[in-house]
Amino acid sequence: MAGDHSRSLGKGSAAPGPVPEGVIRLYSMRFCPFAQRTRLVLRAKGISHEVININLKNKPDWFFEKNPFGLVPVLETSKGQLIYESPITCEYLDEAFPGKKLMPSDPYERAFQKMLLEHFSKVLHDQEIAEKFGKLEEVRILSKRNTLFYGGDSVSMFDYMIWPWFSSLIPSKFPICITRHTPKLQRWMEAMKEDPAVKATMTDPQIFKDYLQLYLKNSVEACDYGL
Repeated sequence: MAGDHSRSLGKGSAAPGPVPEGVIRLYSMRFCPFAQRTRLVLRAKGISHEVININLKNKPDWFFEKNPFGLVPVLETSKGQLIYESPITCEYLDEAFPGKKLMPSDPYERAFQKMLLEHFSKVLHDQEIAEKFGKLEEVRILSKRNTLFYGGDSVSMFDYMIWPWFSSLIPSKFPICITRHTPKLQRWMEAMKEDPAVKATMTDPQIFKDYLQLYLKNSVEACDYGL
């Protein structure tokens, strides 16, 4: 059974058949923040889709035909087209499907959001999580905008691209730090929690924490934790 909360496919599993017409398929993993980016965009734009979860600790051989790096997310169309790398999948969905555009129409504004994303990507490589909070506030300063959302007055692509690292991982580790030392970040988080796409893809922080402990132990059961 395919779906956001379906059990993952691992080594020895049969490859799924062709993607039905009128649907796009996402190869995902329930707890992967990079795949959550793509799930957020699919939900935000109301795109008809199916989800196939992959066991990243016991990957099926056929999955490397979908992405030679063996990573999620991967999109597959009914024509057999394959798109991977989370920023690329999200931009593809925004361009290829109708509905609300998450990236700005103005070329400079699009470039600006991509620059902010590059800055955030560098933050993710820092070792000290407390230091990340300060640098995330720097992202707001860099934007030179006093807006509720990082991307502007409403939720945009950039907000969805950074949200997965706040929805489960960071709140479970540093709730006091967020509340006391980064009030703007806290207001942003509260506003994001009201977004329908965010609500549809939320993971309980305690469940995520328990999953992460299993994942770091290289347990093949980690990806299906809680099912």
